[in-house]
Amino acid sequence: MVSKVYSMGINGIDSFVVKIESDVSKGMPTCDIVGLPDTSIKESRNRVRSAITNCGFTFPLARITVNLAPADVRKCGSQYDLPIFLSLLKASGQILYNLDESAFIGELSLSGEILPVSGVLSMTLGAKKEGFKNVFVPYENAKEAAIIPGIKVYALKHASELMRYFENNNLYFYPTIKLPEKTENSELDFSSIKGQQEAKYALEVAAAGGHNVLMTGPPGTGKSMMAKHLISILPDLTFEEMIETTSIYSIAGMLSKDTPLITQRPFRSPHHSTSTSGISGGGTWPRPGELSLAHNGILFLDELPEFSRASLEAIRQPLEDGCVTISRVKTSVTYPCSIMLITAMNPCPCGYYGHPTKKCTCTNHAREKYVSKISGPILDRIDIHIEVPPVNYSYLNSTEKLETSKLIRERVNTARAIQNERYKACSAYSNAKAPSKALIQSCYMTKTAKAALEEAYNYLALSVRGYEKLLRVARTVADLDGEITINYIHIEKAVNLRDINKILNLKVESSDTKIKSKSNK
Repeated sequence: MVSKVYSMGINGIDSFVVKIESDVSKGMPTCDIVGLPDTSIKESRNRVRSAITNCGFTFPLARITVNLAPADVRKCGSQYDLPIFLSLLKASGQILYNLDESAFIGELSLSGEILPVSGVLSMTLGAKKEGFKNVFVPYENAKEAAIIPGIKVYALKHASELMRYFENNNLYFYPTIKLPEKTENSELDFSSIKGQQEAKYALEVAAAGGHNVLMTGPPGTGKSMMAKHLISILPDLTFEEMIETTSIYSIAGMLSKDTPLITQRPFRSPHHSTSTSGISGGGTWPRPGELSLAHNGILFLDELPEFSRASLEAIRQPLEDGCVTISRVKTSVTYPCSIMLITAMNPCPCGYYGHPTKKCTCTNHAREKYVSKISGPILDRIDIHIEVPPVNYSYLNSTEKLETSKLIRERVNTARAIQNERYKACSAYSNAKAPSKALIQSCYMTKTAKAALEEAYNYLALSVRGYEKLLRVARTVADLDGEITINYIHIEKAVNLRDINKILNLKVESSDTKIKSKSNK
């Protein structure tokens, strides 16, 4: 007799239907699982055998074949234990219930307990899209699954609970969870940042347009603090963004039991010793890296030159594409990574090159070597380059009330609303992510603005990408001012926010020193 039970598989952050077919026939007692299963699925035969026995059923002594369809797609994970369990009971005639309207997800212990698995949110969303009316999940994953409206979520602690449900429909199902109210984090407020008005304005522009930022300055000037506070002025996540972000954390197994839905934009700050795979994602069975974990939020790379060259080069293409593809011999997976890249660095190894009072102890060669760790293509992909100088004592001792994050976020939300309306036809939500054609069509400029843009292009020796980045920043500055047309002042501000030569001058000065020393000899 052949039976079928449905479950869900994961590919990236998307899910697909897996049909578990079991055939129990006469022959030598064996149990084969086919359909490109990984090791954890092959081992499920032992878990399922013990669970069937300990739940009061009889494991069939026959030739058993379990097929996971589609057979040409590799499956991994322990979520197929529960559907295999039901499929064998149905194939051996021990249960006769119709299971076609339900998807089953869960790992089994030897005693029949249902254990939590990763990726339940994506699988529940996929089950709803495929038309299933019910989804049965581990009790610890139920809150996560109940986020998705339009499908009944049943929570299981033990496999025996299913029998009671089939007999009298007596099983608790979670109602759809309501979104929690947004709360302000008083610890991360821009009003606590003293001085640094230019840098704070630059971060406001970055938040309004979704731009990447590089901050350069001596140690202790507030670069890391401002990066952490930036999250407090970003626009609120939409429900679709919450689901997408939560799905990534669910697949990575990083979703808290107490927080079934991520409602705050993520802020990821990996250490500079993090491997390339840790940044971009990877593993034998690919998992999301820091790029994807920062999706819809901020990836902060502090001490940028200390990261390995390979790690920095690995983020180049994902910054442009908004997704990262991890290819292995056995599989290829794509994860989204639409992020704001915020970076910070010192001007030299000791950190005090150009400091008004402290003397730099680095040689010209050391400075050049330090800055050259960051390639030109990486710098070209960063929209805003700002210097963060030491803070004057008068700012620290001031009692003046500064703007709160709430006030700044209101301006940011207004600018983002303009951009959402502008790019709704191409599904973009910010100037930084808008397609080039849509951006250019929206950039109405005065004659003086066009002349200033041409002068900046020649003076800064911009690439085509650099020119477009400058245009994107100018468009955001105009949006913050509520202007449809880009004026001269908007180009001027954008140039001040993207003077890449502030960084490259370190290389130039070091090279000039070498030339002079050779000519003296």
